[in-house]
Amino acid sequence: MIMGKLLPFKKVKNILILTALDGSDSSKNAFRQAVRFARKERCSVTAVTVIPTYEGEIELIGIQNMKEAFKEPGEKILAEARQIAAQEGVEVYTFLAEGDIHESIIDLAVARDCDLIVMGRRGRTGLERAFMGSVTARVIGYSPIDVLVMPHDSVIKWDNILLAVDGSHYSEIAASRAITFAYTYGKELNILSVVDIPIEAYAEAPDYVEKLVEKARDNTELVKISAEVAHLKTETFVRVGDAHEKILDVASLVKPDIICVGSHGRTGLRRLLMGSVTEKIIGNAPCPVLVVKGY
Repeated sequence: MIMGKLLPFKKVKNILILTALDGSDSSKNAFRQAVRFARKERCSVTAVTVIPTYEGEIELIGIQNMKEAFKEPGEKILAEARQIAAQEGVEVYTFLAEGDIHESIIDLAVARDCDLIVMGRRGRTGLERAFMGSVTARVIGYSPIDVLVMPHDSVIKWDNILLAVDGSHYSEIAASRAITFAYTYGKELNILSVVDIPIEAYAEAPDYVEKLVEKARDNTELVKISAEVAHLKTETFVRVGDAHEKILDVASLVKPDIICVGSHGRTGLRRLLMGSVTEKIIGNAPCPVLVVKGY
């Protein structure tokens, strides 16, 4: 047996959720699903709509109450959110913020001590899904709080989680979080590690690749030990090739309710790139993707 420290986990209690609303169908669905999840947990939800700061010359366009004109659609979005929450019997706190969108979302989530930011993924066609919205990318890149990105018409369920691990510190945090959610709400955890090198490398350096595969197998087995302590049904996978493609391949095989990945730090370059693998997973995943933050 591979020996290693057990990853910490515990029952989730009183999870605090913030949902960002922009009037799109995807953000409405994300909010509705967050509300339904909150109803089961008997907790409240925070909803925020952000008005970008207008930087033009108001006098030039002849509208003196430009700020009020910008507020009106935001107020309508939040009014609809209150109506949805009332229908589900969930308490909701609504905020109309002004300023940089991703900063406003993060600042409010931090101020309200939220545990999770829920956002909808725009785009239904392949081309639209391939590019994540800049706001979502920046929220993920800068947020100290976990972010759940939801495709249109998806739901929040935790019965079957697919966890991608790579042996890093950030991966360990993601694994602990995935076990926690599966232990609290679900029953099954699929654990995947990808050796992110071209498959052709097998022919050129088979011994080296085999060592990487063995390390990847160790990474999955270490998580499996902790998951089994939590009495979860587990299965492990090791793949060689492009990371996001292999993660999506395994997702099509095990059909998870959630894909869970770690976020690799907050340095300037990391923030800007946000992690191309994570971005491609989010853009193409058939289910919600939980990006776990931790430092």
